[in-house]
Amino acid sequence: MSLISSKKVENNVVELLIAVSEEQLQAATLAAYKKNVGKIQIPGFRKGKAPKGMIEKMYGKDFFYEDAVNEIYPEAYEAAVAEAAIEPVDQASVDNLEFKEGEGFTFRAVVTVKPEVKIGDYKGIKIEKNVDQIMAAEVNAELDKLRDRNGRLVSVERAAKKDDTVTIDFEGFVDGAAFDGGKAEGHELKLGSGAFIPGFEEQIVGKNIGEEFDVNVTFPEDYHAAELAGKAAVFACKLHEIKEIELPELDDEFVKDVSEFDTLDAYKADLKAKMEEQQKKVADNAIQEQLIANIVENMECDIPQPMIENEVENQVRDFDMRLRQQGMDLKTYFKYTGLDLDGMREQFAPMAERQVKARLALEGVVAAEGIVASEEEIAAEYDELAKAYGMDVEEVKKYIDDDSVSKDICVRKAIDLVKEAAVITEAAEEASDAAETVEA
Repeated sequence: MSLISSKKVENNVVELLIAVSEEQLQAATLAAYKKNVGKIQIPGFRKGKAPKGMIEKMYGKDFFYEDAVNEIYPEAYEAAVAEAAIEPVDQASVDNLEFKEGEGFTFRAVVTVKPEVKIGDYKGIKIEKNVDQIMAAEVNAELDKLRDRNGRLVSVERAAKKDDTVTIDFEGFVDGAAFDGGKAEGHELKLGSGAFIPGFEEQIVGKNIGEEFDVNVTFPEDYHAAELAGKAAVFACKLHEIKEIELPELDDEFVKDVSEFDTLDAYKADLKAKMEEQQKKVADNAIQEQLIANIVENMECDIPQPMIENEVENQVRDFDMRLRQQGMDLKTYFKYTGLDLDGMREQFAPMAERQVKARLALEGVVAAEGIVASEEEIAAEYDELAKAYGMDVEEVKKYIDDDSVSKDICVRKAIDLVKEAAVITEAAEEASDAAETVEA
């Protein structure tokens, strides 16, 4: 293979003229002959035994050329891409296939390539870091959630109120007639959960144990049972039991039951420290996003549409994979959401464009700084990927090559470099933290 010429035909589009030698063509036609001879019948020869020359004499010298070209093309194209030092971002369009007696053949490949990137200043970017203080009220809110998770339902003798769990019998009627699925006995319902038709749960509030009453509602217009949609209904109900959540006392004994700590104060201190660490991560991530956005804003680059489209497809595949891990797939997801593949692509497009721009900007920093990934860093990255996917390193390498791993490492190093060179000032929000005690 030889690259005859490489030229830019329009912005981000390159034309390659590639030659394949007669020797390479003949080797490929021989491979095509061996692959197909078993299916060829020539008079005077047993099926699969006809010589290559006889087949070409009967059907033409170019009989095996199509298969030969398909065999040669991938290697010839990749070699030409490497020699031209370009980075394609889409499938090439191939045409102008010309065979010359005794000289092999030539073909043209037109391909969209990664664009040139000009980045502005990326050192000394000024950023304000907002670090919110963790207030006592926020710690108390987390403690309340913990109590809620460990609460238990207990029966009470009073009128029902919102957030109670009641046990009821009910039977529904439309136009005086009972309907299928409208009857139950001993049904548990949390008031305020929104599990029943709008207006149903609110009418149980204030009722007492043993009380029989009617609940009047109207089915929503979009109700799943078409025969009931939009119709007024009456439910004859009887209330059997009322339960409320009894929360545990927030004290040392409770803390011992739900954590590795012996005292409430120790648990609160640990909880606050973890919340502060999480808040710091949020602030750091926000800083990183601001820095990247700044570099992107000062970047000059005409991004080819195929790059964005490819990233959209990557995101669709990732989303599908996550669904499958949860026992679902795209087809089922579309059924429940009313979305379709084109709609999903449209939703992903803005995020895909941002990610492509960010990647190009950071690759610009990599190029400007001459950042490289060492063999040790690449090996460590493979180890991390293997752990994440639950695979052997060699298995991971079947799907991800060294070049991709190296680029990812270099981009992360570029982010670190920009962050280290940035001028970051902290602006903690002022707030009152007077309520230091946690009420049970």
